[in-house]
Amino acid sequence: MNSSQLLTRNARKYPHAEAVVSQGKRVNFKELNQLVNQFANALQEKQIKQGDKVVLFMPNVVEFMISYFAVQRLGAVIVPINAKFSTKEVEYIVEHSDATAFIAHELLFPVVEKLQNPGLLIKTGAEEDGWLSFEQLVATSKDNEINCSLKEDDESTILYTSGTTGNPKGVLFSYRNILTVAQMICVEMEMKPESRLLLMMPLSHSAPLHLFLMAGMIVGATAVLTPTFTPDLFIDTVVEEKTTHFFGAPVAYLLTAQNQKLSDADLSSMKWWVYGGAPVSKKEIEFIQQAFKTDNLVCVYGLTEAGPSGSILMAHEHENKAGSIGHRSPLHTELRIVNDIGEDVAVGEVGEIVLLGEGNMLGYYKNEEATKAAFIGDWLKTGDLAKFDEDGYIWVVDRKKDLIISGGVNIYPKEIEEQILQYAGIHEVAVVGVPHPEWGETVKVVFASAEQVDVEDLKSYLTEHLAKFKVPRLFEQVEALPRNASGKILKQPLRNVGVVQ
Repeated sequence: MNSSQLLTRNARKYPHAEAVVSQGKRVNFKELNQLVNQFANALQEKQIKQGDKVVLFMPNVVEFMISYFAVQRLGAVIVPINAKFSTKEVEYIVEHSDATAFIAHELLFPVVEKLQNPGLLIKTGAEEDGWLSFEQLVATSKDNEINCSLKEDDESTILYTSGTTGNPKGVLFSYRNILTVAQMICVEMEMKPESRLLLMMPLSHSAPLHLFLMAGMIVGATAVLTPTFTPDLFIDTVVEEKTTHFFGAPVAYLLTAQNQKLSDADLSSMKWWVYGGAPVSKKEIEFIQQAFKTDNLVCVYGLTEAGPSGSILMAHEHENKAGSIGHRSPLHTELRIVNDIGEDVAVGEVGEIVLLGEGNMLGYYKNEEATKAAFIGDWLKTGDLAKFDEDGYIWVVDRKKDLIISGGVNIYPKEIEEQILQYAGIHEVAVVGVPHPEWGETVKVVFASAEQVDVEDLKSYLTEHLAKFKVPRLFEQVEALPRNASGKILKQPLRNVGVVQ
């Protein structure tokens, strides 16, 4: 089975059921399959063939879905990239992925209009300076059914990581990898043909694309797409489309929780409020639950290289374990926490999370060294430090790369960050280690607040709640913390402050 065959099957089983809702357009499975055939035939006429790499640069729109399945219908490898990437980042990926074609949305065209390679350039809207028109190609092509015969172990997709510490790495997936994690979501989150999936997070990311879009395609559910996210659009779309499942980064929930429209909105259709992708404190979870008037929050933990998959914290577990990532791995996945020599750690001992399952990537594209370093045998290293509590629940302590070692003592920034967020007025924070001539590193905090914060008062507050060696020595208030295109805080720029005297 491959992704293209799932769509073909749904076109036979549910021809008149809504496949996609996007910007006022409503496309059923029969229509979507026909559009995919037309675009696939057009690409085939332009010499796109099995194994070719095709970059897809679009927000969440129906043209994304048509392109995604059309490329895979030809046995080519799809390379969806973040719609917020800069020209330089796009050019790097085009070159690194060995792309032979590039498909862009006209809203993003200014970023790529001077792109020289690859040879085949396609954009939505009108033709322009060597760029062919997506709509014209679809409209003038035949709709002959193309059968993709690729097997589950064949290459399907390359997703590029965020690149918080350098150039992004291309994560190569087979169809088996993707279908494994998609099936997991179908089972764990009770997806059915009548489910309506709200996809506002970028489909260039593994969780929206592999977990939710592909899970919906497996069962024949409706995908409700929006090209952007705002709290107003979030609330309005749930109300109008009666969606049942949503996955979002914690920041999407936190921003929406502050919106006044939320209190009067009818969100009763929603059965699964799923979050993941960034740490969330118990205080933040309680704030979201109160604002959304729901006990249906579910946490998923994982990383792109694992499909994604990792662990799950179900709704009923939040009452006592909010802030944890659960006590078990989901369907098709195994999880361990190990020390530096690969041995399982004891309860309460900090180690690195490692994952095993058929969702794990084939490897990093054209980077054997990084691929080898990412595994212990068949177990994928996550880079996340965590521990089990006495009930078997997993608590992420920090990223391994963010660990601060001061005077030979391990300091975990996440613990300090969570405490600082309890301080009135501070809404985002990052704790980093910076060089120190005697201690090796010392602790610096960078935070954002709408009002000027009394640093001495903040320091006194932290002294009451943290061990002395964990209290930051350096404080900096900023308007906002730097983030990458995926919305993750970039800590490296905050470390570039020279040696502390």
